[in-house]
Amino acid sequence: MDATAFWKVIGEYNSQTITVQIILMLFLVLGLILSYTGKIKWSAKLVLGVANLYIGIVFFGVFGTEPIQFFFALPLYLCCGGLLLFECIKNKNDVLGKPKRWQSILLLLFVLYPAISFLLGNTFPKMVTYIMPCPIVSVSIAVYSGYRRKNRFLLLLLTIWGLTGIKSLIFSAYEDIILLVAGIYGVSLIFNDYKGRSANR
Repeated sequence: MDATAFWKVIGEYNSQTITVQIILMLFLVLGLILSYTGKIKWSAKLVLGVANLYIGIVFFGVFGTEPIQFFFALPLYLCCGGLLLFECIKNKNDVLGKPKRWQSILLLLFVLYPAISFLLGNTFPKMVTYIMPCPIVSVSIAVYSGYRRKNRFLLLLLTIWGLTGIKSLIFSAYEDIILLVAGIYGVSLIFNDYKGRSANR
């Protein structure tokens, strides 16, 4: 996929789904608030699960145009969404801790995603909004890393997509450097988890 096709898909997606995106964004904010305040511990996993499933089905399944979107991105997001919903049930009492330094930075960068896209010269509909693949994985990594119990496979899948942020240089989507930062953070989480398990053997 070249840069023109990349932005064309984004433009069509935004034009036709902006109302749904606004509803999902409000749902996402509410879910995060409820979990960070401890009122509904699992709500963050629920809203992130729904968001990832939506991206897989709608962004890639409906608006996708390339084989890599259908055979790599779509199943990856469906797996991430499904695993988040599974974690929502399996570890429903796991508490979402207050954001640490890097989690706070990633959450802030997520909030700034559309503004950075706009400052880079992009305008609606051909700009990055909140309910899109890269912002959703970025916030998923930032939030999910705050839970004590982590599904390693889920974290790996999120990190794999995070590292695709390198494409920001290929498609002139420099706002997706945020995604790459999230991916690198995911790598550090996986490394620290592996190191911790090795130390306990």
